[in-house]
Amino acid sequence: MKEQREGFRSFMQAALDEARDAALRGEVPVGAVIVRGGQVVARAGNRTRELADPTAHAEMLAIRAACAAAGSERLTGHDLYVTLEPCPMCAAAISAARIDRLYYGAADPKSGGVSVGARVFSHPQCHHVPQVYDGIAATEAEAMLKAFFAERR
Repeated sequence: MKEQREGFRSFMQAALDEARDAALRGEVPVGAVIVRGGQVVARAGNRTRELADPTAHAEMLAIRAACAAAGSERLTGHDLYVTLEPCPMCAAAISAARIDRLYYGAADPKSGGVSVGARVFSHPQCHHVPQVYDGIAATEAEAMLKAFFAERR
């Protein structure tokens, strides 16, 4: 269910900027931004290859940075914008961090963990379910991903 929030301001362009930067580094172009009170508190793009770390997804890096800034493992009152539907690992981290709202762009029919695949937030073991808003700037996010993979084929 989608709702129109009064005074809503999207930060998806900032996430798309992070995705573009990731692509320039040779990473899969996914970007994430965490916001609290209308201010960006953390931003990241994928760095799995650069860091030789399979957990260095944009969402994970942004969550780590936001937790460090907050001095807490909990990010209540925070929103996450990410250009691609989070995978199951990232969805579990979003739940564990208690992020209030998740906004994502492109659906991920192959590896998604929110609307397809594992559907982490629908499991009874999921302790916290954020409000989820999908399809934000999906066309631009999808185009960036398709172009990235087309170059490598």
